[in-house]
Amino acid sequence: MQPEFWYKKWDSNQIGFHQPEANPYLQRYWADLAIAPSARVLVPLCGKSLDLLWLAGQGHQVLGVELAERAVEDFFVEHKLEPQISEQGAFKVYRSDAVELWCGDFFALKAEDVAGCTALYDRAALIALPEAMRERYATHLQQLLAQGMKGLVITLDYDQTQIPGPPFAVSDGEAQRLLGQGWQVERLEERDILAESPKFLQGGAEWLVERVYRVSSR
Repeated sequence: MQPEFWYKKWDSNQIGFHQPEANPYLQRYWADLAIAPSARVLVPLCGKSLDLLWLAGQGHQVLGVELAERAVEDFFVEHKLEPQISEQGAFKVYRSDAVELWCGDFFALKAEDVAGCTALYDRAALIALPEAMRERYATHLQQLLAQGMKGLVITLDYDQTQIPGPPFAVSDGEAQRLLGQGWQVERLEERDILAESPKFLQGGAEWLVERVYRVSSR
C-alpha cells in the first residue's frame, strides 16, 4: 500500500471505515483489561476515530499515529480543539489536552517515541494492511511496546477472493500467529456482521466475521 492511496481516500472523503460513534467492542471490553486510568495508549493508524476521545474520557493519555494529515486536521476541527503543532523526528505532532496525533509513517516510529505507552488499541491498523505489510507491522509493534502492555485488537475476516481490500481479511489463524509471536493472545468475541455491512453485501460476500482479541506482553 502506497501512502498516496490513503491520501486520496481522505481527500475524496472515501472513508466508509470511519465510525460515527465509539466502537462498541472498545466500550464493552476495555474495563476488563484493568488498565490504569493514567496509562498512555497507542492507537496505530487511527484516522479521526471517535475512539480517541472515548479513551481520553477514561483518563488516558492517547497517542494516535496517522499517515494522512487531512484526517488529523479533521479530528481537531470537528471537535473544536486547538492543537499545538510541533515536529518530532519524521512526524508532525498535533497535541491538545490528553490527545496527541502523530502524522507520519507508522514504521518510522521509534521505541522512545512511545515511551510510557502501556496499552494498545488497534481497530483499523492490522486490517488496513496487505499480507506482507501485516507481518512487518506486527513485528514493529511488538518491538515498540514494552513488557506489561495490555490491549485490544479488532479484525475482519471474509473471502478475499470475492471482495478486494482494504479492509483486508485477517483469519483467526493469522491473527493468532502474528500477535502471538511476542504476546499472549485471547479471542474474546467472534460475530458475523454481514447483515450490518452494505458494502460487503452488495459486493457479493457470503460471510463477514469480526473478531476481538485481548493481547498482553509476556
